[in-house]
Amino acid sequence: MRETIILSTAYFPPAEYFSLMAHSREVQIEYWENYHKQTYRNRCVISGANGILDLIVPVKRGSFHKTAIKDLEIDDSKPWRDQHLRSIVSAYATAPFYEYLFDPLKDVITRNYKYLIDLNMAALLSVVEAIDLDVNVKMTEDFFKQGVTENDFRYSINPKKPHQVKGYSEIPFTQVFSDRYGFVPGLSIIDTLLNNGPGTKALLLRSLEPKI
Repeated sequence: MRETIILSTAYFPPAEYFSLMAHSREVQIEYWENYHKQTYRNRCVISGANGILDLIVPVKRGSFHKTAIKDLEIDDSKPWRDQHLRSIVSAYATAPFYEYLFDPLKDVITRNYKYLIDLNMAALLSVVEAIDLDVNVKMTEDFFKQGVTENDFRYSINPKKPHQVKGYSEIPFTQVFSDRYGFVPGLSIIDTLLNNGPGTKALLLRSLEPKI
């Protein structure tokens, strides 16, 4: 069990992200970095009837590499909230724990947040509560360069480079469309949670052994 780890902000990120949290007493979410496009910072991945689907939160930005994540605004000129909810309902309405856990997800997605980091923090805390993780979550107070701080996982979980966390091995479980696609790894925690409910925490703990 680690005392403190650092993670990037993320929108309903994969189970791998939460496995790190399950093995830590405190998690600091990066507040001072610049925005990184094409990452989990403003997207999550689910599996529907037609295969993999990215749910992307549109953001307002000037320069791709010079917009501070803490200042990045959500672009509500696009109907992303309705699109995300429809996609989740379509993909998981028959999942075992959909009726019990969909409403907290819906509540987060439909709230009117101005900044991406606030939406992501609300999503993170709602999942922490649903999984019943005993972990303290806070924002970083300063920015540290990559490789300087111990237990820095800000850049370890990336849709283009899956499973970069040493010791992590996702444990297969029955998904809604397992009969079509088999087990699809690397999906959003939404998939793990709606398919496993209270069993999610045990999966997260087992998937990162030996403990980091």
